[in-house]
Amino acid sequence: MKIYDSQLAPNPRRVRIFLAEKGIQVPYEQVDIVSGANRSPEFRKKNPMGTVPVLELDDGTCIAESVAICRYFEELYPEPPLMGRDARDRALVEMWQRRMELHVFLPIAQVFRNCHPFFAGRIRQVPEWGQVNREWALEALAWLDQELATRPFIAGDAYTIADITALCGIDFGRVSDIRIQPEQKNLKRWYDEVSSRPSAKA
Repeated sequence: MKIYDSQLAPNPRRVRIFLAEKGIQVPYEQVDIVSGANRSPEFRKKNPMGTVPVLELDDGTCIAESVAICRYFEELYPEPPLMGRDARDRALVEMWQRRMELHVFLPIAQVFRNCHPFFAGRIRQVPEWGQVNREWALEALAWLDQELATRPFIAGDAYTIADITALCGIDFGRVSDIRIQPEQKNLKRWYDEVSSRPSAKA
């Protein structure tokens, strides 16, 4: 078993933090996404989408997509639970995890994809679409600041995968100058707490 990883990308970091929270050690193999190794025919045999991370099991099965990989390990190692303890809790965590993906992580990623020189010549960039997503991302951070006035973590009283997704998205936003604003005290309190966890350095 091993995970194809990149220290440069936010999605692999989600998996690394998740595994660090559970104390799970898995070998990592770095993929040079700058040179485009993730788009090579050999790598696309493991993941046709050409993205990282990819978990390769001992039987050769390859599982891509960060949340799918996290789900695999959650099933094998349920403690500490990062995806909920019971049906109600799991549904709420999934709800907030999806909200963090769709309203925080994805818009920030779209700004990078459409406005950053890294993707120039790799994809068709639409800077105007990137700017629209910048506005959406900033609006989402303001909304999240209000939500966090009522609870310590995004999905409730416990740290979960929703916090991991939001943390990785917000940290990635700094590349595109998308940041927590000084007046967003609740979001800043949450960010300071989750980013100080040892797993955040994974």
